[in-house]
Amino acid sequence: MTAGGTLSKTSSMFKSLAKHADFGLLIGRLGVGAIFIVFGWHKLSGGQAAWTHYGHAMGSLGINFMPNVWGLIAALSEFAGGILIIVGFLFRPAATLIALTMLVAFVSTFRGHPHNFEQYSRSIEMFCIMVVFLFVGPGKFSFEKG
Repeated sequence: MTAGGTLSKTSSMFKSLAKHADFGLLIGRLGVGAIFIVFGWHKLSGGQAAWTHYGHAMGSLGINFMPNVWGLIAALSEFAGGILIIVGFLFRPAATLIALTMLVAFVSTFRGHPHNFEQYSRSIEMFCIMVVFLFVGPGKFSFEKG
């Protein structure tokens, strides 16, 4: 078999996946949403001490008042946002809140550890995924239907 024949088969295989893009989006929503539910629950269940700790990240943006409230907002955006991402309801507002939370996490972590990519890579990755979700929408397997 020639290289061209193999390339042709591979190309047609990937083209056939395009028919199932909404199913792929559902799988992505389930995985990413579950990650945010777990991390959000960890922050929520930590109580005031955890909320204050995470809320201090806003200081990297010059916002130093009420860190416990900002931390609670971050925890709720991750936990509730994860649920909304999975079910595809209020999808774009949830993706927006999570994206903003990840942007704050990136900025605060980068300022503290600018040469340690592992420290801030997750927040960049999740920010990018939320931006993609904003453009693509939830797909047909959701309460919003795309």
